[in-house]
Amino acid sequence: MVKKRKEAVEVTAPQEAVAIESSTCDDKLRENLEEIKNYDGVVGYILRNTTSASIDLKEPAKIVDYATLSSTAFAAAEELSRLFEFGDVKDIVVDGKNLKMLSLAVDENKISVFMENNADVEKVLKKLENV
Repeated sequence: MVKKRKEAVEVTAPQEAVAIESSTCDDKLRENLEEIKNYDGVVGYILRNTTSASIDLKEPAKIVDYATLSSTAFAAAEELSRLFEFGDVKDIVVDGKNLKMLSLAVDENKISVFMENNADVEKVLKKLENV
């Protein structure tokens, strides 16, 4: 019986350009969020992806509450979209008595911006979509 020799084949994909593009997008996104947090009525934001999360809130004692609200809103939107066959959810606005939240996904990042009711959601949304 003849033994067949297996040749080792190394396959490499040019991923450096992708990483640079992703990093640039993330940097621009973070810059935009830093600008947004200075808008009138903005309370703060949560930015999360598969590897990390950034939280910048004026009320740090409520971080868990805001994080829970953000996560629940994304899950509920996905479930409602699936049930009613809406397709992909572009953004979510939760409007409460004293606070509103805008949530959206940009690439692999999930963003929630928390605002007072008088804040301009459209202005924030436009800034985040221009990444």
